[in-house]
Amino acid sequence: MKRMLLGAAAALILAAPAMAEQGDWLVRLRAINVVPNEEATITPIGGDVDIDSSIVPELDITYFVQDNWALELILGVTPHDVMAVGTAAGDIDLGDVTLLPPTLTLQYHFNPEGQYRPYVGAGVNYTYFFNEDLPTGSALSTIDYDASFGLAAQAGIDIALQDEWFLNLDVKYIDIDTDVLIDGAIAADVQIDPVVFGIGFGRRF
Repeated sequence: MKRMLLGAAAALILAAPAMAEQGDWLVRLRAINVVPNEEATITPIGGDVDIDSSIVPELDITYFVQDNWALELILGVTPHDVMAVGTAAGDIDLGDVTLLPPTLTLQYHFNPEGQYRPYVGAGVNYTYFFNEDLPTGSALSTIDYDASFGLAAQAGIDIALQDEWFLNLDVKYIDIDTDVLIDGAIAADVQIDPVVFGIGFGRRF
């Protein structure tokens, strides 16, 4: 009986989820829903902006600088359809644009040795806009977006599954503001400020 109990205890220890500690790397692949909280000031035609949500994959890489502290780099691209609404010229289709918003956060992990590992983070974001594409037949000819620097905040949880694998739930707020110039004459100060909801799987290395 004693041997059986010792064997069962050993099996439980071997099956226990691996903890994260200083020097560890975590790699996560998430599906994310990027939901803009858009607002714009458009000169001289007035109006506002409407930017659609985007569901895309996201890769992030986390390095534990100490047992509870980690740095996370978030990588992904998000395409969006853009519309100027309520302007003096009516609603104007501005086509689509793709955002590359790499984000670096410093995270605090509350329970890195447990099965449930909540964390919070804050950091900086740089967003580059590319693939600006006005709709076919548009009366407009050019549209340019300035790159954006801003802050970011996040909260999430890693849930250990088996060996080095875990489930991840994550939400982020990213401060993204850009100046847009349309046909060299119409200027828009656009706040995108998305909330990003993510779910995915990760592995510890």
